[in-house]
Amino acid sequence: MFHTASDKDIKGARVTDIYFTRAVEVLRAKGIDKRVKAEFVVKHFPNHYSWGVLAGIEEVVELLRGLPVTVTAMKEGSIFYANEPVITIEGKYLSFAEFETPILGFLCHASGIATKAARCRIAAGDKQLIHFGARRAHPAIAPMIDRSAYIAGFDGVATVIGAERLGIQPSGTMPHAMILLFGDTVEATKAFNEVINPAVRRVALIDTFNDEKFEAIRVAEALGRDLYAVRLDTPSSRRGNFLSILKEVRWELDLRGFTNVKILVSGGLDEAAIRELNEVVDAYGVGTAISAAPVLDFAMDIVEIEGRPVSKRGKPSGAKQVYLHPRSAKRIVLPAGGKPPRGGFVPLLKPIIENGAVVQKLPSPQQIREFVLKQLRTLPLEIT
Repeated sequence: MFHTASDKDIKGARVTDIYFTRAVEVLRAKGIDKRVKAEFVVKHFPNHYSWGVLAGIEEVVELLRGLPVTVTAMKEGSIFYANEPVITIEGKYLSFAEFETPILGFLCHASGIATKAARCRIAAGDKQLIHFGARRAHPAIAPMIDRSAYIAGFDGVATVIGAERLGIQPSGTMPHAMILLFGDTVEATKAFNEVINPAVRRVALIDTFNDEKFEAIRVAEALGRDLYAVRLDTPSSRRGNFLSILKEVRWELDLRGFTNVKILVSGGLDEAAIRELNEVVDAYGVGTAISAAPVLDFAMDIVEIEGRPVSKRGKPSGAKQVYLHPRSAKRIVLPAGGKPPRGGFVPLLKPIIENGAVVQKLPSPQQIREFVLKQLRTLPLEIT
């Protein structure tokens, strides 16, 4: 058996911290079940990030649909900042108390991955980004990781199931193992070209046996116009100056007329490495930086009980609304239910569930991705 929770386990409140289960038992025994409003907020971002990309909303909706609660939320894919509520849940506390753990899990993990992916997207500019990180995480969550990377701006994903869920074709090259079994890079690449559907781009892995420059020339001469790209996945232990190696490969290909052949790199990449290599690289396969991205530390806080503002120490009480001015990008957090600020500000938290019924059509991954990319065009990338 795999050590994973099923959908039934999650919806049955089995993936919850025991203190919530015990709290529910105590409150029920004492006849206490008050109407509350609870907010989900990030107080601090990891690694000095200044913003995050909201992901996991679709799974939160799937968990809460049918429960006697009303939910407002920012759109999935929204850029958000510290101390801005991204979701508000209103209802009797006992109706959703035991779901705090999985809701936070959905938000923290997916948003952390999406935020890292968005940072890579900004660094890469218009260069292609493919998610290669499934092997660095539990396979049960590979579709979630692929989706979070894709909606935050990645162009493709490597896993079969991730691509199927997204409605796209999986992206990939060829493994070192296949080349080792053939015993020669060119022979392996020629075999790939003979066997695999012509619609699949031919990307030759050129760092298995010999100097990358000479392998690039050999496969380019062997495949000609059929070769889409060469891939370097050189281990860090023998990289030397990786940028210099890449420039050398590019030079030798161009000198022989293979200007159409692109360069794809993978192995230990993050936004800082991408920015450094961007002058010569056409596409990136990014793995560990995405699948092991730092989570965003959301917390759920009750801010109203029976309509009265309350909070624990250090947290502002009362339900809130986040307003955005579309032209200036100015943002304001104000008490919910009050008059919106003048001058064209729009509320970002909008009803998504009303008394258990989903009242918004959830966007497709492609629609979320376009929404994210539109926002990213206005954001700086801070690398510390």
